[in-house]
Amino acid sequence: MREVKFGLFSVTGDYAEALRTAKRADTQGFDAILLNDHFFSPFRPAREPQLECFTTLSAMAAVTSRIRIGSLVAAVAFRSPPLLAKIASTLDHVSNGRLVLGLGSGWERSEYDAHSYPYPSNSERLDQLADAIKLIKAMWTQEEPTYHGSHFSIDKAYNNPRPLQKPHPPIMLGGSGSKLLKIAAAEADILNLIPPIFNGKDLINDPAAAVRFDKAELKRRIGKLQGLAREAGRDPKDIEISGLLLVHVSKDKGRADTAVREIAKKWGFPDEEAARRAPSILAGTPDEVKREIRSRVDETGMTYFVVLPDSEESHELLVKEVMPEFLH
Repeated sequence: MREVKFGLFSVTGDYAEALRTAKRADTQGFDAILLNDHFFSPFRPAREPQLECFTTLSAMAAVTSRIRIGSLVAAVAFRSPPLLAKIASTLDHVSNGRLVLGLGSGWERSEYDAHSYPYPSNSERLDQLADAIKLIKAMWTQEEPTYHGSHFSIDKAYNNPRPLQKPHPPIMLGGSGSKLLKIAAAEADILNLIPPIFNGKDLINDPAAAVRFDKAELKRRIGKLQGLAREAGRDPKDIEISGLLLVHVSKDKGRADTAVREIAKKWGFPDEEAARRAPSILAGTPDEVKREIRSRVDETGMTYFVVLPDSEESHELLVKEVMPEFLH
């Protein structure tokens, strides 16, 4: 079993705040700090500030020394894959080998329309993702990178310096749909399992998807991933299982229970226990949260928890009273 790790999902439109968050996370035991790749924040109104992902990660890398930095996840349509390979290679040097490149097929239709990006079908966008990963790996590993795919091609696209990490920086994919699982089985080092996005809405904007994505469904999709990995000639253990969790932690049992009830009501869970066990949520007292994390590790094999605390109190309690239980 892999060691349990925690990544911090940071959502910010303020540069100074982004640097403060990265510096603090660098000292708190987090494995990585991860940023979304959006032009408009999916968490706030579209007019609210949203920093560009890779520019901000470069700044974060420059003010940190230990923590990994990464995208969760970069839409391959927003930059040509050869450019993305070059950006990532440079960022691996800027961070002294600490990059995690998170990739996805994209889903926020309004961003594509606003910036005149084509928005093909889910199936075609996933085909583009698979093609882009192969191209990026070629640019990361080949002396004279050449790749001719169904969507993207390069011919002697020299990429020097290549990344510091060998054979290449870890690739994290995000999602859980059947086609995404097949791509992850063949190409991913880490899979961040979230409710599948079919209707152009993520779990924040479509709580019903999070309700359907219960622990049984999570285990089913992990099982499918493992079978697909074997078909691709890979050991399923080579793919690290991750999840994105909205976190509420309170030392007061009454306040913690109230928060769980509110979450269950707001999201539409059938009862409080369903909310407590939902893969997209982690809520309760520090002891309850520790038990739930241990349960998820034991039942699903998930070991990489990417967290989005809902308050400063939740953040501090997670760092001081929950994470030390699992970090060595």
